[in-house]
Amino acid sequence: MSQQAVDVALVLAVDVSLSMSAEELQIQREGYATAISSPEVVNAIRQGGHGRIAVTMFEWAADSHAREVLGWTVIETRDDAERIAASLVDSMSYGQRRTSISGAIVHASSLLQELPFAAQRYVIDISGDGPNNQGAPVVWARDEALRKGFTINGLPLMTRSGPGEAFNISDLDTYYSRCVIGGPGSFMIPVNDWDQFAEAVRRKLVLEIGELSSPGLPVVKVQFEQDAYDCLIGEKIWQQRLWQYDDSAR
Repeated sequence: MSQQAVDVALVLAVDVSLSMSAEELQIQREGYATAISSPEVVNAIRQGGHGRIAVTMFEWAADSHAREVLGWTVIETRDDAERIAASLVDSMSYGQRRTSISGAIVHASSLLQELPFAAQRYVIDISGDGPNNQGAPVVWARDEALRKGFTINGLPLMTRSGPGEAFNISDLDTYYSRCVIGGPGSFMIPVNDWDQFAEAVRRKLVLEIGELSSPGLPVVKVQFEQDAYDCLIGEKIWQQRLWQYDDSAR
């Protein structure tokens, strides 16, 4: 029996590390719901060759934490999109310790490898507010995903708020560009304020689904020739903070 064909298989990997407040986690949930059910996203789906996509969503923090929010689901109609949006706002997100972007990429890759549909494109969509600080090096995880033919796009949350701000970095957009995203047509959209979140997700989904140009927040595409960048900065900040806490406790 042949598999149902979709234009793109999209994994939404959503950061729920403790660096975000409960209010921010809720804004994140509602933002995804608003974007998925928006007319622009539904129209982008309809314009595809098959007129349907497959999407799954999970929440991540440490490399041992991957909580399924939505299993593999086909979106073909407005009703499909609105049903998914309603399910997202009917449940809550719960913060977890640490930030393992590498763990999120590995888990997302496994979901794509188990995809029950035939897709033309395979996309991992990572959103997060800090650098990798636990698990395997993020560059290793990224490169493994790219070798499998997957594209990784990013939504760096540069809101500079929340209880874990001390572990974050000011150039998170550069970090995502240099260390996280990759693959054919990969890009990221930085978010500087939570008021921008739903619009950023909507625009990113339109680009990922339809590969269309879209006005609005700036899109940063992956750069291939760049100066050196320390992709282990998150792990180093974590160790530095631990040493500081140890010294203060003596």
